Amino acid sequence: MRIGVAGATGRVGRHIVDVLSAAKHQVVPISRSTGVDVVTGANLAKALEGVACVIDAATGPSPEEKPATEFFTAATRNLQEMGQRAGVQRIVVLSIIGVDRFKGGYAAAKRAHERAMRAGPIPAVIVRAAQFHEFVAQLVDWGRKGDVAYVPKMKTQLVAARAVAEKVALVATESGTPTQAPLEIAGPRVEELVDAARKLVARRGESLRIEDVSDPANPDDVLYASGALLPGPGATLAGPTFDEWLRSTAR
Repeated sequence: MRIGVAGATGRVGRHIVDVLSAAKHQVVPISRSTGVDVVTGANLAKALEGVACVIDAATGPSPEEKPATEFFTAATRNLQEMGQRAGVQRIVVLSIIGVDRFKGGYAAAKRAHERAMRAGPIPAVIVRAAQFHEFVAQLVDWGRKGDVAYVPKMKTQLVAARAVAEKVALVATESGTPTQAPLEIAGPRVEELVDAARKLVARRGESLRIEDVSDPANPDDVLYASGALLPGPGATLAGPTFDEWLRSTAR
């Protein structure tokens, strides 16, 4: 099968390309580094020629709600319109567990992304993932202030980006009518983000103190802490655990 992967060089996209290539599918990488821009549409029509399915794992440069929403809606419009003209039959969209419960921020932008994809002419399958193992280091770096790093007070079921890629690739290549309900994939157990961050820092050998923070005035912060990012009972659970991943990958 000929499959386009938007965001092919990203955290999950590169794994998706690897998984599909190993299964002998013909992969078309779609990213600015390959000369294709989903936002401006540059070279996108040509890249989609002969593509049966598109996997949308692209992310914008900003985590802020307004620019992220603008990125996702522009990319969706181009993928849907140019994809329809090219004969694309299905789009698989990578999203985040719990986005329909949040009022603002990046989650709201992803919710707009899902809605726009659902409204397009090409059937879209939504795969919502828990936070990636790899995301912990990013949050630590974002929250670093001197010898302390502040991370959100959050319950999550951390999952490896590779496991998410395998799930998305399976959905993209299976036959039959696309499901209307969002699919979910998460790691095997509930984690407190602050605990995962402390384990990461210890593994690195850094003398960095980790503290969790929340803003009670922000209703979304309450959701983070209460478990709104945890998967439902029908979710696919995939290892490794964060501890296992840390032992095998972190340096």
